[in-house]
Amino acid sequence: MSRYIIITPVRNEADHIGRTIESMVAQTERPSFWVIVNDGSTDATGAIIDEAAKQHPWIRTLHRADRGFRKSGGGVIEAFKDGLRLLSSLKSSPGQIEAAPVQPSTVPWDFLVKLDGDLFFEPDYFAQCLGRFEKDAKLGIGGGVVCDDVNGKWLEEVKGDPPFHVRGATKIYRRACWEAIGGLLSAPGWDTLDEVKANMLGWRTYTFRDIRLLQLKSTGTADGTWKNWVKNGRANYITGYHPLFMIAKCASRLRDKPYGVISAALFYGFFSSYFRSVARVDDPKLINYLRDQQLRRLTWRPSLWSPNGK
Repeated sequence: MSRYIIITPVRNEADHIGRTIESMVAQTERPSFWVIVNDGSTDATGAIIDEAAKQHPWIRTLHRADRGFRKSGGGVIEAFKDGLRLLSSLKSSPGQIEAAPVQPSTVPWDFLVKLDGDLFFEPDYFAQCLGRFEKDAKLGIGGGVVCDDVNGKWLEEVKGDPPFHVRGATKIYRRACWEAIGGLLSAPGWDTLDEVKANMLGWRTYTFRDIRLLQLKSTGTADGTWKNWVKNGRANYITGYHPLFMIAKCASRLRDKPYGVISAALFYGFFSSYFRSVARVDDPKLINYLRDQQLRRLTWRPSLWSPNGK
């Protein structure tokens, strides 16, 4: 059995985290540790996760102070990194804590999971996912399909994602890949940069199309449609998207409801970042690789956007 550890940043998820806990407890292959990081919740989230930790020694909780607002993009990764630090203080046996270095080096693990706290999944979810990694030695990042419940049917929430993309709500990192990419960027765009860098370094990243999770609330509801897509446009800027590719992306979104709003928000979020002097990822080699792939996509040549990346 592959050893895996999970970190779940949560903020005001009292209505949903209970079902995620139920799903994890029911897993046929449980993690070595599951750290749930309460990112300054003002509802009952903290009490719910503390109760779960009392009942299950492999669950640990960490409580961050309330910053007074929801920090889109970067906040979740800051909380995730605090979870990493807590993991690094745990020995291989639950219940023992020491001083905390930066990496979770003292806990044996083969896979690291970033999991949201508003998901429901079947008892064999992680067994199935880890089985895919065992079959593909070059698979660096993977995860299931995030679905919404539509009239009792689990339907994929977002269609048209590129073949290399794995939703940030459920990302599984092979340890060698995680160490190669050097962790995650604490800013919007982190869940694209990790995959692009992994591919640049020779790893494969993809979603398991036949393994599903149910999302208990729709993506972006905390920010609202306009703010959510502005954030996505700014994330594309931070990631280093080519302007021509971004224009093509905005044009392709004109057919999505609410018509015109998504395209306008993406366009504003991206191009306003030039005038706001928003910092881009400080990795010219990675940006050049991404832009080359995007230009290949625009000229119908093999790229990351091609089926199987070919």
